[in-house]
Amino acid sequence: MLEIVILLGIVEGLTEFLPVSSTGHLILAGHWLGFTGDQANTFEIVIQLGAILAVVWEYRQPLLSNARGALHAADSRRYYGNIVLAFLPAAVLGFLFHDTLKATLFNPRNVAYALIVGAICILVVEALRLRPRTHQVEHMSVPQTLWIGLAQCAALFPGFSRSAATILGGLLAGLDRPTAAQFSFLLAIPTILGATVLDLAKSYGDLDPEQLAWMGLGLVVSFLSAWAAVRWFLRFVSHHSLRVFAIYRLVVGIVVLLVLGR
Repeated sequence: MLEIVILLGIVEGLTEFLPVSSTGHLILAGHWLGFTGDQANTFEIVIQLGAILAVVWEYRQPLLSNARGALHAADSRRYYGNIVLAFLPAAVLGFLFHDTLKATLFNPRNVAYALIVGAICILVVEALRLRPRTHQVEHMSVPQTLWIGLAQCAALFPGFSRSAATILGGLLAGLDRPTAAQFSFLLAIPTILGATVLDLAKSYGDLDPEQLAWMGLGLVVSFLSAWAAVRWFLRFVSHHSLRVFAIYRLVVGIVVLLVLGR
C-alpha cells in the first residue's frame, strides 16, 4: 500500500496543474495498479488537497494582500470576484451530476478519448494567432471570466484536464500565457476544494483511521510534487507553447486504446 500511496501522490502532484489531466492519470494508474473502487476514488479526490495547498502556498502573498485590500480596493475585489465567478459554472454542474459523472465516465477508455480530444483542442488553439490584451488577473472582464468558467466545464469529463480547459479558455479570451496559467492555478482552489468536500461528505462514514493515515501521506507527497510542478510550469508556459503536452496526450491516449483492444 505504501508504494501505491507514494506513486499516486506523485502522479497527482505532477499532473494536477499541467494540461494532461491528473484525474485521468489517477484513473489509469489506479486501473493498472489494481487500486479501484469507492475507496480508491475517495483517496484520489482527497490527495488533490495537497496540490491545492501547494498553490495556496505559492500564491500566499497575492492571496493575502488582495484579501486585506478587498474592503477598499476595487482591483482586490475583482481579483477574488473573478475566481468566484469562474468557479460557478462547473460547481453547479458538478453538484448536480457528481454521482452520474463518476459512475459513467470514470474509466480508462473514456480517459483515453478525452486525452485525444484535449490534445486536438490544444493544437488548434496553438495554431491560432491570438493577441493577448489582458496581463493581470484583476484586469479580467466579466465576459472573459465567464468564458473561462464555462471552458472549465469540459474538465468534468475525466481526461480532458481542468488545467488545459482553463488555460485554453484564457488564451481564447485574450489573456497572455502567464496570466492564463496563473488564473488556472487560482481557479483550482475553490474548484478542487469543493469537489473534495462534496466527496468526503458522501464517503466519510465509510473511512477508517488507517485509510485516513494513508490519505494524509498521499496528501503530503502530492503537496511537494505539485509545488515543484507549479513553479516549473509557470516558467515553461511563459516562453513555450503547449504543443509538447498535446503530443504527450495523443501518445498516451492512443496507447491506452491499443492496450484496451480498440
